[in-house]
Amino acid sequence: MGEKQFKERPFSHGPYPLELLSHDPSIAEKEAAAPALANPPGVATNDTTLGSALDEYSSHLKPFFVGEASPEGDLPDDQGMRMADVKGACYFLDAAAVGICRMPENAWIGEAIPGHTHAVVFLVEHGRLPEPDNLARDWISDNVEAGSALFVAEIAAVVSGHIRALGFAAQGHAPGASQVDAERLAVMSGLAVRTENGLRHPHIGDGFSIGVITTAYELVCDTALAPTALKEFRFGFWAGMHGGTSGRERARKAKRRTDLGKYPMETVNRVDRPTTLILDDEVPRIPKRASMFDRALRGDLGEKTQKERNRFALKSPFGAGLSGPIGALHPLQDKDADDVDTSKYQDPVANAKALKSLSYFLGADITGICEIPRYAWYSHKGDGSEIVPYHKYAVIMQIDQGYETMEGASGDDWISGSQSMRAYLRGAEIAGVMAKHLRSIGISSTPQTNTNSEVLQLPLSLLAGLGEMSRIGELVLNPFVGPRLKTVVMTTDMPLAVDKPIDFGLQHFCENCYKCARECPCDAIPWGDKIMFNGYEIWKPDVERCARYRLTNRKGSACGRCMKTCPLNKVVTADGSLLTRFASWCGVHLMWAKPLMVPIATWYDDFQGHGRRVLPKKWWLDLEVVDGVCVAPFGANEHELDIKKVIDPAKQKMATYSASLYPPPNEFDPYPVDRKAALAVTSELESVEQAKIRSAQGGSKPPHYVVTPPK
Repeated sequence: MGEKQFKERPFSHGPYPLELLSHDPSIAEKEAAAPALANPPGVATNDTTLGSALDEYSSHLKPFFVGEASPEGDLPDDQGMRMADVKGACYFLDAAAVGICRMPENAWIGEAIPGHTHAVVFLVEHGRLPEPDNLARDWISDNVEAGSALFVAEIAAVVSGHIRALGFAAQGHAPGASQVDAERLAVMSGLAVRTENGLRHPHIGDGFSIGVITTAYELVCDTALAPTALKEFRFGFWAGMHGGTSGRERARKAKRRTDLGKYPMETVNRVDRPTTLILDDEVPRIPKRASMFDRALRGDLGEKTQKERNRFALKSPFGAGLSGPIGALHPLQDKDADDVDTSKYQDPVANAKALKSLSYFLGADITGICEIPRYAWYSHKGDGSEIVPYHKYAVIMQIDQGYETMEGASGDDWISGSQSMRAYLRGAEIAGVMAKHLRSIGISSTPQTNTNSEVLQLPLSLLAGLGEMSRIGELVLNPFVGPRLKTVVMTTDMPLAVDKPIDFGLQHFCENCYKCARECPCDAIPWGDKIMFNGYEIWKPDVERCARYRLTNRKGSACGRCMKTCPLNKVVTADGSLLTRFASWCGVHLMWAKPLMVPIATWYDDFQGHGRRVLPKKWWLDLEVVDGVCVAPFGANEHELDIKKVIDPAKQKMATYSASLYPPPNEFDPYPVDRKAALAVTSELESVEQAKIRSAQGGSKPPHYVVTPPK
């Protein structure tokens, strides 16, 4: 597709060009006049191990289908803006298609919900069935619909909560928990056409599940599709002439083996060690209490930051819709396996292939596997108790935070926090279902999620070959998705073939590109060279400065501006621009040409204006939740690129909170940060060459690598 077509296509139109097909209002009239269903469609019980895991996670989301609406806040009167916000929320959660219609009486099954006048209807596309020789085929074959039903439940829970946060009654409906005729509403809202063989969507056929949100929220309605829509715009769809997902891209993904995912990670150069130095014997195990976000929660950064830490993720209505479902999955984390025969799961290669296929079926974007080094385990839990490592392998999965949504954002406006939380929820579902399934077949496994992880995900991402360390600092950047990722981990004792680290020349690229540092709104990313920090070679960010800004940002929720403006924040698929795809190919395959390519690439990225907001992609309303009510915020960040900004690294005051400055792992009272001491540590840090020489000569590790002991 063309870059212009993509940029002009509103995100709320979704990936498929339903707006270009023929519509017929009389279809909805016929549906509204037909007899009502007497009973909801039955949902088949599924006693497979994967089916049970999927059902358990779906069940934990369904309580969030209902709830009390907040008082109505400061919403725009424009129903088109309201419609774009609600549709965009569904598409942000990966709905394949979304439509809106009025609720006819015959679409209720049983008693109607008083005041619910509209239906937001959405489709979730079914995942792919693995190849016959893949162990995961037996796991998934009876659970294709159950897999999509989980994400129907996710969307129904989150978006109904989002609408209630805006101040309007809303209730989610999904297979097994529905009071509506979902098929009738899918036809009336313009998402599918009735045929002799059931419902069909013009572009994805019949491989979908349907979810509905009924609401009292007044929204612009869609028109039913005409039957002829099933045969229209075929070439234009294949070519991507509408600016959305093309038939060409769907065909590309369908040809790839299910264990490979949609990105060609198998083409990237593999190496024995990460491209940044890790002194394995010197890396300290750190307590969870050392996390700067945990320190903010405990009061280490002061009362104001502590207060905002408790609300920063909830201060947008969409974030409010996400928070409950995320928390509900925490109690499902476990590691104890059922006592059953595991003799069929002794082949590490077959096991790894199956787990990757399962992860992609469940919605992961990129998956890798590694053994867990001891230093990748936290030393102590949040309650101060010691963590004893208990699994050998880690399956690390990256979740895209949403390219189009990030295109519409400044990076630190009112959708930023929700981008992270949306990825955290999806990751918790994926890792949780996988771990529950493995425990049911006799293999100890546990999800390590953002609410409760006992491993550090950054070193595992490096070792599993999901990317390289970037100038952004504590972030592993992928060659096909860039920095636009969050990770989730499942640890397990299942025998697994591991992946190797990768080298796609990122160290040279970041050494010659300063865009993330230039555009950082709080000057937390270094302009200088890499240093050694706690045994890692890294461009070390000022994490205190970053955390304070993300938590107390007055014109947005959190911050991801470094990800937004990175030149590698692109979409590298058949639907990406030809130039982007060519540049990506060169970056991966022509390593020798990096010195020539990088200066041109970084200059051209600025010349093209990449990193600026693409306004048609902005779908959300700029609202802040204050005391449970949505109000117009103090403002919304609308940054433009600051191309001329340059900082002298020698004058950039970066605080480094090394292991020696961490609070004791069992300190529950405020342990104030000592910025003066952290600035002093910065001046003592070794260069990479100094560390290599010292290590080769058998020198002792620096004293600031020693963790503060329990009190």
